[in-house]
Amino acid sequence: MSCHPYEVLAAQRLLPVLREAHADEAVRRTTALLAAGCRAVELTTTVPGWAGAVARTAPLSDAIGRPALIGVGTVTTAAQARTALDAGAAFLISPYPAPEVRAYAAERGAVFVEGGFTPGEIAAAARQSGAAKVFPAHVGGPAFIRSLKAVLPAALLIPTGGITPAEVPRWLAAGATAVGIGAGLPADPAELAAVFAELALPRRCDPATAGA
Repeated sequence: MSCHPYEVLAAQRLLPVLREAHADEAVRRTTALLAAGCRAVELTTTVPGWAGAVARTAPLSDAIGRPALIGVGTVTTAAQARTALDAGAAFLISPYPAPEVRAYAAERGAVFVEGGFTPGEIAAAARQSGAAKVFPAHVGGPAFIRSLKAVLPAALLIPTGGITPAEVPRWLAAGATAVGIGAGLPADPAELAAVFAELALPRRCDPATAGA
């Protein structure tokens, strides 16, 4: 049985978004996150050599003995989507509406979380795949998520942008499925593990049999 990325994100409730200065650092941080109990990490196309970093981290499920999903964010073109999926990405994320990525993801049967900010953009993204990235989230705050959930109760919303780890519970309480965090996660392995352990919900798929 395989865990769908949405199941993993809904259980993890926090999605680290890595925008490192080089690929080696992205690989190092991803490895540390997975070792701390994280099961899904987003590497962005702003990382120099990002495709190589994805290819190096996507197989890490076997090394850590449980499923790990490596997604690629800031995907705005079909060419980037193709490169990401060929490198082993488990899901794609855009920061704003990206029609050509949407079409290519559908062609490949890939999971694509499309970004948006206005209610119309977010509703359109959720209608396509069931989920939407809300960006930049800090502009609207948790109250904006609460308003969106009132009219889009079934949508899986992933607010990202300008949110600190300490603020994550407020966004979850407002109705977010998971929260994207680009900075502020502790570097200490024990503290990092504590963050994921505190936020995570019980897993709905069996880690002994699930695969990335």
